[in-house]
Parts: sequence; C-alpha cells; structure tokens
Amino acid sequence: MRAQISMDLENDLLEKFRTDGYVVLPGFLPPDLLARLRPEVDHWVDSGLRRRSIDACRYPGPVPGGLPPFVEIELPAHGELAAHPPLLRVLCHLIGPDFVFHHLHSDRRGAAAPGKAWHHDYEQHPQRDRRLPMAHALHYIGGLDPSMDPLAVLPGSHREVVGKTARAHLGTGELPGEVVIDDLPPGSTVLLHSALFHARRAAPEPAGGFRYMIDGSYCRTGAKWPPVKPYWRHVLATARRLGLDRGEWPELFNEAHFTEYESTEYGSTGYESTEYGATGHGGQPR
Repeated sequence: MRAQISMDLENDLLEKFRTDGYVVLPGFLPPDLLARLRPEVDHWVDSGLRRRSIDACRYPGPVPGGLPPFVEIELPAHGELAAHPPLLRVLCHLIGPDFVFHHLHSDRRGAAAPGKAWHHDYEQHPQRDRRLPMAHALHYIGGLDPSMDPLAVLPGSHREVVGKTARAHLGTGELPGEVVIDDLPPGSTVLLHSALFHARRAAPEPAGGFRYMIDGSYCRTGAKWPPVKPYWRHVLATARRLGLDRGEWPELFNEAHFTEYESTEYGSTGYESTEYGATGHGGQPR
C-alpha cells in the first residue's frame, strides 16, 4: 500500500467510498514517518499541550490567556502528515481535486478507556444535504489489534441527512450491517466520509499498552465550512507559514473556505465532534 496506488485501485477505492462511506489503507504510512510521529504524540499528551488546546476550544469568545502556545501541525511529523502527498493524492481521487484542510487532532488511549457512542462528524449547521464530501483520515500509528478499542462503522449511513447524534441513544451497541475494524498493521489509515456513522467500542478484553490515533479532516471546496476551533485562522496561518502545502495545493490552507467560528451547544463542536471523547472535551480520540 505504500507504493504508488494504481488507477485500478483508485477506482475501486472511489467506488467503495461512494457506496460504503469508508476505505481502509493497511500500512499506508511509511516507517520513517511513523517513527517520528509516535514520540510527538507522547510529547503532545505528556507536556499538557493537548489539554491546553482542548481548553482553548471551550470558550465562545476570545481564548482566555490568548492562543495555545503550540498547535499540532507545528510538530514536524504532524505537519508532514497533514499534507502527506500520498494521502492528498488519494483524497483528490475520493473527494475531488480541490479541498481544504479542516483540522488535525492527536492523542493516545490507554487500556480500558471508555467508548464513544454512534455519531458522525459532517460539519454542517443545520444538516441539510450531502452535496459536498468531507473526509476524516484516521491514522492508527501503532495499528489496531483485538486488545484495543475497535472502530465500528455503519456502511452506507453517510447518505442519510440527519444530525451527528441521531444514533447516540444507542450507545456503542452493535447495529445490523455494521463493520468492526480491529486488526490493522502499524501506520494504517481509515478514510471515512465524515457523514458516516461510527463508534469507538471498548475492547472486550483490554490489554496493556497505548492506542495511538491521529485524526485529520478535509473538505471539498465549493461551500463555506464551519470550523471547529476558535483559533482556526491561527492553525491555517501556521500551516501557510511553514509551507506545508509545498506550493502544490493552493487551496489546502485557504481561509476563504470557512465561515466564522460559532460555539454551539457544548459538545457539538470542537473535539467532541470527533472520536475525541465519550463525555466532554476532556475525552480521548477514536
């Protein structure tokens, strides 16, 4: 999978993405990038930077104390991952040639952490159509095995036009037609249509060790998308300053594709709109 993806395989991925709402790319990320990502995730969590970035998303107005001192894409390997050329090429085929970076979240989970109820992450207020695709790239840095919390997806549910929490009352329970993803090699990526319902289910027999996951999101241009962080302009400006698009993707970090940030009911924007938590902004990722 790390080799150049053929046109035939791209067409197969596109058909699956359109029909089922997700594709799995086993071992997609190269070993040298993985080796640099893991310690960055550890630093992000252990230094308290992740906590500070979440706290900065709690407020509807100016962030108390100013902007976070650091954002994820300033970590060198994280910035590289956000604009990883093979990833962008696949996204170009799946969601269209012009798209904009939406966010990057990074975390690790310990064993026996709580799950995350069924939800989707399509950013539209109110939910009214699925005209333009939005995609989430879930990068499992250390892979997945049955001792870790699996990802459950509901194929085809991305075509429904319903709220993010329309199935939340079902918790993480099994649903007819679901697919459980619980066995992936290190560096695997799962690409979801952001409107696809999915859940993080607690492992039945959790073991020791950490579950590393970095979540990047991208939106097809053609409409203004709601941002999920009050400091979204700072994130995009940082990406432009660092030249993360390598001069090849002019729309990738363009502010013009977003509305103003609006804080809605607690838990419906920011980190809670992803796999980042079962209850509140202090939770953990998928």
